[in-house]
Amino acid sequence: MEITIGVQNQARELAIESDETADAVATAVRDAIADGGVLEITDVRGRRILVPVATLGYIELGAEEQRKVGFGAL
Repeated sequence: MEITIGVQNQARELAIESDETADAVATAVRDAIADGGVLEITDVRGRRILVPVATLGYIELGAEEQRKVGFGAL
């Protein structure tokens, strides 16, 4: 799933590919905001991304389906 994070006062957004479900990410975001701490997301390569919730502008959760690879008839 693709996750896009907008950070305040930054022109670029963070784009992350994650194996987590949209519900799991939404829950992590809600918990981080409630605690007033740091949002932590792990990407498909195992890297951890930490974003202070005070700087969050928005979070966009993409579709959960996997992209199809290869050629085929429609």
